[in-house]
Amino acid sequence: MAGANLIYGLGMIEMGMTIDFGQLVMDNEFARMIKFILQGIPVDDQMLAADVIHEIGVGKDFLSHDSTFNHMRSQSEPKLIDRRMREDWETSGSTDIYQRALEEARHILETHKPEPLPDDVLASIRSIVEGAEEELGIVGK
Repeated sequence: MAGANLIYGLGMIEMGMTIDFGQLVMDNEFARMIKFILQGIPVDDQMLAADVIHEIGVGKDFLSHDSTFNHMRSQSEPKLIDRRMREDWETSGSTDIYQRALEEARHILETHKPEPLPDDVLASIRSIVEGAEEELGIVGK
């Protein structure tokens, strides 16, 4: 499929024979980051902060400027990748990415409430199942 952003194999381990929920959550984050980058990175005066560079001057402090604060999360918003200082990471339990991913997977499994399928979709699925049952001779079982 030309132009499709297909990412295959999320959560698979052991040559695809096993799905690991922690690996699935990690792979989902990596895939989301890849898909974000594939959209391209805007290169314009606002994103380059050309006005801010002119205002503050080259080699000065940009971290405290409103422009930096307003755009700091526009490039990457990982849930699992921990970019804190080591002391902060250790204080909060020193969990690795897999531990955080497994915790997130458990949270999703315990709390996720999927949207119910529309009636026409349910009817279509039921029709497919009934057709397969009839073809296999298991109608009414």
